[in-house]
Amino acid sequence: MKYRQLGSSELKVSEISLGSWLTYGGGVERQQAEACIHKAFDVGINFIDTANVYGRGAAESLLGEVLQGVDRSSYILATKVFFPMSPTDRGLSAAQIHKQIDASLQRLRTDYVDLYQCHRYDVNTPLEETMTALTDVVRQGKARYIGFSEWSPAQIQAALNLPNVEKFVSSQPQYSMLWRQPEAEVFPLCAANGITQIVWSPLAQGVLTGKYKPGEAPPQDSRAANDQMNGFMQDLRSDRVLSAVQNLKPIAQRLNLSMAQLALAWVLRDERVSSTIIGASRPEQVADNAGASGVKLSSEVLREIDEVLAPALSYATAR
Repeated sequence: MKYRQLGSSELKVSEISLGSWLTYGGGVERQQAEACIHKAFDVGINFIDTANVYGRGAAESLLGEVLQGVDRSSYILATKVFFPMSPTDRGLSAAQIHKQIDASLQRLRTDYVDLYQCHRYDVNTPLEETMTALTDVVRQGKARYIGFSEWSPAQIQAALNLPNVEKFVSSQPQYSMLWRQPEAEVFPLCAANGITQIVWSPLAQGVLTGKYKPGEAPPQDSRAANDQMNGFMQDLRSDRVLSAVQNLKPIAQRLNLSMAQLALAWVLRDERVSSTIIGASRPEQVADNAGASGVKLSSEVLREIDEVLAPALSYATAR
């Protein structure tokens, strides 16, 4: 496992990180979830990402139980705040930030998180109020650093312009071979200000593993078979996208990589990315994904990938 600096922080995070959306504390049985977490440590993953809203606290609670007894200094723990925890508990007001960090720490059974992230931007709360509250959380020792997920360039710049507040060290965008929008503005703005990327959905919700075939129903045990996720993934599962993805298989085979490893290595080709989050339901998936760390893709391979995916990219960019 290779490690990279997380923005301007002192943290060195594994290139592959373990996420917990739709998995731990909900979609995956406790025994399997625990096995995945232990396998992550076995293969050198030191970065775990979660959020208070995952399973309405269940993911944090499971992690808190499983991580008991593990040396706290041996792993880096990140969580998030914004989405509703109840009809009245949501957003990034000072009251919510202070309430939710305390609740997250209690569920995680720790005194601090290494990274506390705004899960989205809160248009209903003044930015200065949000940033002041996050600064208080850091100065109280409840979080070491702060980050954000899916903020626009204008929102990022506005936060950077505020005086006397903690500065962000990380951005968490959706990014993959099929979804490249952050490259245009978010990546360069962040790079110029000591902020690196923690990528979510690097496998495009599993589409880049090649398991979804054009014209075929999704496998019963897949995310796309879930009614809720099927709607979320509808654009990604068009025949045009799936056909293009199938054409990546010969490239992966020639390089002796799994399809997942190829997709993860592609994301990690960019030095502005510190880590890419995987979601695993089986420990063997963790081991396979971890194998992408350190893989270097040649310029010829990168051009070939772009040519193969050209039909899918024109479609994905337009949606």
